[in-house]
Amino acid sequence: MGLQKQRTVLYPLVLIHFLEMTVKRIFLFLLTNIAVMVMISVVLRVTGLDRALGGQGGMGALLAASAVVGFAGSIISLLMSKKMAAMSVGAQVIDQPSNDTEMWLVETVRRQATQANIGMPEVAIYESPDVNAFATGANKNNALVAVSTGLLRSMSKTEAEAVLAHEVSHVANGDMVTLTLIQGVVNTFVFFLSRVIGTLVDGDREDGSTGMGYFATVMISQIFLGFLATMIVMWFSRHREFRADAGGANLSGRQNMINALKRLQSAHEPEHMPEKVAALGISGKRGGVMRLFMTHPPLEERIARLEASL
Repeated sequence: MGLQKQRTVLYPLVLIHFLEMTVKRIFLFLLTNIAVMVMISVVLRVTGLDRALGGQGGMGALLAASAVVGFAGSIISLLMSKKMAAMSVGAQVIDQPSNDTEMWLVETVRRQATQANIGMPEVAIYESPDVNAFATGANKNNALVAVSTGLLRSMSKTEAEAVLAHEVSHVANGDMVTLTLIQGVVNTFVFFLSRVIGTLVDGDREDGSTGMGYFATVMISQIFLGFLATMIVMWFSRHREFRADAGGANLSGRQNMINALKRLQSAHEPEHMPEKVAALGISGKRGGVMRLFMTHPPLEERIARLEASL
């Protein structure tokens, strides 16, 4: 009764926590990026460089500085992504497998990494009832693949293998690097346009100085434009989920990938979904504006995409 009971208890949480497979990686990245951008903005204001960029430096200088600042935030986020993700969940890297499960996990990732032609990622396990996994890292040959104990307990080996293949495919596709470049570009325009707006509001003075109105406008504009920029990043996140599903299907078997997604889909019936979760559109039943901020497409769309390619 043990394994079946564990599955019965954990499956109602699967669909909710599956969202975190990508959310954990992406939002840690975005959070670090936002923190760096805010810190740089404050430093520029305190040192007076923000005033120079707002007016005296000219649009060309402002755009160049915006690119430096914008890409600095995303690159720092990328370099810190592996350590931050591991620390956030208390993941323990497997240096030497101590049991059959750890041995299977390491060898499965090793085999998939060889098939995907990437360097062997670090493999980690973290204690959590969540059915969860994630992969992150600065490049294809310096990545981390981590899984929760909840996933290992509640999923069959073929299902878990498909999830691992999905994560290895994210690494092989260079998704974190591409995300960094996209984030750098949108950061650049957020930084640039917010200062242009600030200058129009309170920066066009005869002595070239700016007031508190400029700084307040810049910060408000930066938050608002960052909100819009997030839609672009989330679009890429959704797009790359289809690619990772296809890559996972190639590595673990298309039907295994479909079965893993169907398991997640059937684990949580819409009528039993908590309202706060349903509002986020996890089940794929809700659309509208909220869909623009979803990190990955509804499961039925992902399943349909894979089934159409059979």
